[in-house]
This record gives sequence, structure tokens and C-alpha cells, in this order.
Amino acid sequence: MTRGADLILTGGKIVTVDPQFRLAEALAVTDGRISAVGKAAEVLNNADQWTKVVDLEGRTVVPGLIDGHAHLDREGLKGVFPSLGPTHSIADVQAALAHLVECTPVGEWIVTMPLGDPPAYRNVEALFSDGRLPNRHDLDAVAPDHPVYIRAIWGYWRHSTPLISIANTKALQAAGIDASTASPAPEVTIERDEEGFPTGVFREETLMPIVELAFFREATGFAPETRAKTLPTSVAAYHRYGTTSVFEGHGAASELIQAYRSAHASGELKIRTTLAISPNWKSVPDTNIPLFVEAWCGWLSGAGIGDDFLRIAGLFADIDPSPSNAVRASAYPRTGWAGFNYDTALSRERAIELLTACARQRIQVIAIWPNMLDLFYEVHKSVPLTGLRWVFSHISLLNAAQVEMIREMGLIVTTHTNRYIYKEGQLLLERVGKSRENEITPLRTLVEAGVPVVLATDNVPVSLFHPFWHVVARRTRTDGTLVAQTQALSREQALRAITSTAALLTWDEDKKGTIEVGKLADLAVLDRDPLTCPEDQLPDIQSVLTVVGGEIVYASMRV
Repeated sequence: MTRGADLILTGGKIVTVDPQFRLAEALAVTDGRISAVGKAAEVLNNADQWTKVVDLEGRTVVPGLIDGHAHLDREGLKGVFPSLGPTHSIADVQAALAHLVECTPVGEWIVTMPLGDPPAYRNVEALFSDGRLPNRHDLDAVAPDHPVYIRAIWGYWRHSTPLISIANTKALQAAGIDASTASPAPEVTIERDEEGFPTGVFREETLMPIVELAFFREATGFAPETRAKTLPTSVAAYHRYGTTSVFEGHGAASELIQAYRSAHASGELKIRTTLAISPNWKSVPDTNIPLFVEAWCGWLSGAGIGDDFLRIAGLFADIDPSPSNAVRASAYPRTGWAGFNYDTALSRERAIELLTACARQRIQVIAIWPNMLDLFYEVHKSVPLTGLRWVFSHISLLNAAQVEMIREMGLIVTTHTNRYIYKEGQLLLERVGKSRENEITPLRTLVEAGVPVVLATDNVPVSLFHPFWHVVARRTRTDGTLVAQTQALSREQALRAITSTAALLTWDEDKKGTIEVGKLADLAVLDRDPLTCPEDQLPDIQSVLTVVGGEIVYASMRV
């Protein structure tokens, strides 16, 4: 007797995102894979008494979304340290700390999430009705017997500086900070009183915190078991918006890789994850890079190693080591919010050696900064990169010559539209002028040149429908200014950029990214149709049913 399907979705709009972008009425899932797609009556023939049949009630189904640069783990970590809640006065901060003091043994650290209103923690100083920030004396008044540190944000959450963190007297003493303590980096200001003693307030003109890694690393670090324990929370947050796969192209440090391995081993990793390696070159300062890559890194080639839920492949690359990153890296093996190492940068000459060796070993390389494009091309001229699927990420400005270089090398482009269109698009426009406007995140030019374009959240926020909206609408956060509107993608193109095209990143185009028979049953049922809903509703789209490998991993609708 032929077995029926495990799951059938019917009564809605199935957007297959296949090469013809066909629409269907229903689909069936058997053994974790799509077993039928088509007319409702035909698909329902696959049902038996054990099949779960879900009435979509007109809703739209798309392939499970693939985030091209996710930093998924940060979402769960946001709940590790207590929030101060809405704090619009020093008294508010003191009241929140007083509650924490009551439930914390004397002498133990109290570390909190940042000042300001989440998720962006914007306008920190403007929020305080007192006209100033709290200082160590204000914190001492309610927590004289505990070291207290109000940590800084991960600056990319809001893309503005300064970052603010505050320590009380006991925390300063524990960190060895006194009147003679020098700033650990030029970007850091240790605020001081009239006598030169630190007030407890630290200001950082950088988007990646330095202070907590230089002075408070033991109190603020995330233990390996904490990283593993919070991953399911992170996964659930991404599932809520239909994301079923993530690519961590910025690279993963050992502590993050171990957290993923732990979650995977316990069966709690319900999202398909590919991690690139974040190298720590300080650990092998004088190594012969070509020999090192050949002897120790060959397993990173192509799709790497692992299974359909956790794979390690590829290598993150960077140049020009910075003194500030050296300070951050001093906290190794702890990486704070980053999850990647800070010692990834090499000199230009050493980077060329690395990239050439990776090209010869067919190892995928990922870079996020503009200065890497010329290096890629220099390597390409000696060892062609075509077919290696190297990734050029976080694009901001690209001229016609650079687009042609990207096309010639066969690079995949991943975006950071939350920053370079939505948050800083107006700044880029002011910088380059109207005559060069079409160089700002030129997605249509790239797509028309045949370059695979993949959207990404960078965890700011977690929903891929924010980047989807950015590339369709091309509006800025400040006043809705249109930025390079002729570079907008159609909704079909944008949907491909978070599904079928994104599967190319991990060599999985034959497994996922479209709704076709035989492919993994990764699906998202949406609360509105991204192809037809009003444009201003695009960033609000959520999944009401998310399926990974045929398993329902999130549901807010009746099933």
C-alpha cells in the first residue's frame, strides 16, 4: 500500500520561485521533502488518513527564507543580561538597579543591557530628563556592595555613536581603573571629574565595543554553555519571520562554532546553518600561509563539511590590522557580541598569499569591506575565481568598473541594506552627489549584469522583509528620501534574493530555495502576500507557519 503524504498545504497561493516563477494551489510533503506541487485536487490525492491537511485560507506560501548574513546568535544573547527597561531619568536607572540588588548576592557582579530603548537603543543622552547621564556615584547610591556595569550596545544596532557604558566604583576597582588609567584606544574616552578620577562613564566613537573587552571581559563575556543555551531562542525569533536557513559570512570564532555544535548535537538546532571560519592569525603569526592552507584548511573547500543543519565552509578574510581590534582581541577566546575573532586581518601582502592559496584549494572566501575587491581581482588574474562562489558582502558604493569586476570573477554579492539604504542612504547620497546616485547599492545593475544578489539582515532586525522592503522602496529612515530609485528591484527579484539565489551561497540550489518536487520542505506561510500587498506593509510581514524539513517549527495559525 502506497503511503500518503505527511503534510499538505492547500487553499492558498504557492509561490514556487522556480525558474518560471510558477504559482500553484497546493503542495505535499513526504519524509521531509516536497512530494507534490500543483492543483489542489491533484495534490489532495496524496492524502491518507494520517496526513495533516492544513487549510491556508487564501494565504501565500513561499520557500523558506535564506538570510545571507544573519548573526543569528545575537538575538538570543540579548536576553542573557537583564534589561533596565524604559529609563528616562537617573531615578529610573536607580530603581531598576535596586531591584537587581535585591536578588543578587553581595559582592557579585550586576551587568545589564544598555541604556536606551531597545532594539536600537537610540538617543541615549537625550532620554534623560536630568540633563546628564548617571555616573558611578548614582549607581553606588543603590548598589554600594556590588560591582555594576551597564554595558554598551553593539553599535550596528543603530549605526550611530557614541556608545555609552557606565560602571560604579566597585566595578572600576575590580577592573583596576583609577586616575592613572589611560584610554585603551583612541576611540575611547574615559570621562573624568575635576580631580581626574573616572566618573564611571565611558564613551566610544566606534560601532564595536572596546571598553567591555578591555576592562570588563570576565563580567560581560558569554560562557560557551550560555551561547549554546540561547541559540534555540535565536532560531525561534528568525522562524517567526519565515527564515529557515542562515549563512554566517562574517565568520565564526571557536566559541560560537562550539555553541552551534552543542545545539545541533542536542537536536535543538532547527535552522539550517552554514558557518564560515573566522581565523585568529595571531595564533600562527609566522606560518607559511600557502602550506598552512593546504595542510589544515582543505576541508573548508566547496560546500565544506557537515550536514543539512550545520555545515562549516569557507573563510572570512580581511586586511590592514587595526590597533583597536588588537585591544578587542586581547579578550580571546571571548568575543562578546561579535561571535567572530578580531584578529582576522592580515597585511596586504599576506592577504594575497592567503587568497591565492584559498583559490588554489577551491575554498570559498568571504569579505565585507570595499578594500577587498581589488585584492580579489588581483588573485583572479593569476588563479581564476570563476565557479568558486566567493562572496563580496555589505556593498555600499560600486561603480560600473567594479560591477564588471564582480561579474567577471563570478562573485556572489550579499547586501547590508539596513545600513546602506535605510539608515545611511541619505548620507551616501550627500557624499557622492546626484550624478553618482546609481552607485549606491546598485542592485538592479548587478542583477542585470547576471550577478547573484542575496539579501541579508545582519540581525538589525531579524526579519528579511526589512531588506526586501529596502530594495523595493529604496527609502531612508530619516525622512523617506528616495535613494537611487532606478536601482530598485522588483518584488519577484527581491523574493529570489532571499530564496533561490541565496541557496547558491551554500551550494544548495538543488536542495532548497524553491518549492519543487524533491527539494527539502522548507516553507513559510505568510500573513500577507509580498508580491501584492501595499509597499509600506512589506516590513511588517510575518510568518504564520514555518516548516523546516517537513517539521512545523513555528505556528501562529490553526494547524
